[in-house]
Formats: sequence, structure tokens, C-alpha cells
Amino acid sequence: MTKKIAELDELKSRYEGMIGFTPPKIAKRLELGMRVDPALVTALEDWRIAALTPTALDQKTVQLMSFAILLVQTSEAAANHAKAAIKAGATLEELHASAGIAALFRGVAAFNMAGEILAGLFPETGQKTGG
Repeated sequence: MTKKIAELDELKSRYEGMIGFTPPKIAKRLELGMRVDPALVTALEDWRIAALTPTALDQKTVQLMSFAILLVQTSEAAANHAKAAIKAGATLEELHASAGIAALFRGVAAFNMAGEILAGLFPETGQKTGG
């Protein structure tokens, strides 16, 4: 089976289209991988984009799910998927609800991480007080 090897710029553009930028860690991984084994990197990135763009789910749902899953893993990549969810139309309330689901399975650590991420993405919310 022959498959066209992607160009580095094409792979980076996939992240830019979804998140708005290529995260530095990912850029380094792509740059190194394309020097060492471009076929493997292309295959993995094709798989990643296929999983993140299913026809059965809209992009907002995919990104909210990704955000919650990565919070459960307490992965710093959760922030990138929060940004992608916002880009796809997610609201603070939807992201917060996703974080609540993650907290059910991971506990306060996931909810704390979400709070830090969301406060950074929605700084004006940190100024509100309950009433």
C-alpha cells in the first residue's frame, strides 16, 4: 500500500485549522519525526485527524469530549482542546459541564485543572462573584 507522505507544513496546518496554532511540543515532534520517519508520522497524523473529524459528530462535540478525556488524564493537552472547542463554538458553560463529567471520573484534580485552563481562556469570569 502506497500512501503519499505529507509535508511538514501540511501537518502543522491541521493543528492550526483545529486549534489556531501548532503547539510547541507537537511542532518539535513533527519536525523530528519528519526527519527520521516521515511515513510513520504521516500515518499517525492521518489517524489522529480521522479520529478527530468523524462524520457522526460535530467538531464542538468532539472537542468537548477531547477536553474531558484529557482532563481525566490530567494532560496539559486539555488546554489545546478547550481552545479548539471554543473555536468550534463551545461556551464556558459547556466546557465547565465537560469538566464536571471529567471530575466524576478523576476527582478534584481534573476540576482544578479545568478551572485553571478556563480561567485563563475566560479571564473575565474570574472577576464575577456569586450573588
